[in-house]
Amino acid sequence: MKKRKMLGSALLALSMGVSMFATGANGQVTDKNESFRVVIKGPGSEMSQAKQNFGVRWDFGADGFTTNVNEQQYEALLKNKNLSVDKVPEVHLDRIENASKDKIGATAITSLPDDRTPWGIQAIYNDPYITSTSGGSGIKVAVLDTGVYINHYDLQGQGEQCKDFTQSSSSMVNGTCTDRNGHGTHVAGTVLAHGASDGLGIYGVAPQAKLWAYKVLTDSGSGYSDDISGAIRHAADEAVRTGSKVVISMSLGSSGKDSMIASAVDYAYNKGLLVVAAAGNSGYADNTIGYPGALVNAVAVAALENVQQNGTYRVADFSSRGNSATDGDYVIQERDVEISAPGKDIQSTWYDGNYNTISGTSMATPHVSGLAAKIWSSNLAWSNAQLRAELQRRAKLYDIKGGYYATTGDDNASGFGFARVK
Repeated sequence: MKKRKMLGSALLALSMGVSMFATGANGQVTDKNESFRVVIKGPGSEMSQAKQNFGVRWDFGADGFTTNVNEQQYEALLKNKNLSVDKVPEVHLDRIENASKDKIGATAITSLPDDRTPWGIQAIYNDPYITSTSGGSGIKVAVLDTGVYINHYDLQGQGEQCKDFTQSSSSMVNGTCTDRNGHGTHVAGTVLAHGASDGLGIYGVAPQAKLWAYKVLTDSGSGYSDDISGAIRHAADEAVRTGSKVVISMSLGSSGKDSMIASAVDYAYNKGLLVVAAAGNSGYADNTIGYPGALVNAVAVAALENVQQNGTYRVADFSSRGNSATDGDYVIQERDVEISAPGKDIQSTWYDGNYNTISGTSMATPHVSGLAAKIWSSNLAWSNAQLRAELQRRAKLYDIKGGYYATTGDDNASGFGFARVK
């Protein structure tokens, strides 16, 4: 079986063993005509003039606006003492690539998954004999990733929204969410794959949920924080406009806190959405958790592997750890891991119509997003805070004691524990 190449070494990208979950600040500009992204803040009059001069990609009000400039324009902006100008940081995927056990390259017609209900599905349903899944009706899951192949046999009919936030021509292009990377399609499959019309495909946690496929990362697995922020806010506004219960699933991030994304997560949470994000793959040292997972209003998910230790599943070595100083309090503070879920050797849908097996907290995150959709669909009157409390309650029922720093109770490796269907 051939190995797929790892996606570079970025942190929230899916940390490869060490870390594909890293901050990717913009590289050095070598061409005066090369365009790069900046955020501009300042007094109203100066901001208004700057918008006219450079155009606006995203307008975040008092938090400034973003636009593309070349080096010469950037240097000119830096000389304006009335404006604050910063380069917009990049955010990356969060996966560890490993040898696939599938037939990568085979046609979608002849390719079948090794297991219709992979180990992660069996584990979260607490049923080793399960052959199909159910649940999620009435809930939308916004997958912010590299896009999704929505015509995959196991995802057909579920793509309710398909939008691209990465194109240079416009901050959002409706009707397209092409995934040429595979990561986003894999994540979507774990959330809500329905096994295809013949039932021979793979199943996700909540196959009756609807998919909002938001492409916020390019085919190489990186994206700008303003595009991600814009997509988060758009999902929140769409939830309000359509009167929908929405879970945002983000298997991406960086080691540093970005104010635009932090503000957007708060915006979405305050609008009633549940935000679920990867903890990162920079483990297993203390305080290696990445953002946006580390934010208080995001549910940070650690990765479990299919190994038993101390009577429970084990937290993967690559999974980032939270802040040990807040262990044991069962209170979510910034830089805390909240919940654990299967994330090692996870098989799911792939962008070419086939299936692939990969690892990372990126793969753990959609298990929790799907579980949240399944629980919420049976309790539609609940708020996002009530849903989150239920996830935490279920996590406490299955305390994780395997892996570095995993111990009885709330810890920086596994958080409250492994939340399951039953």
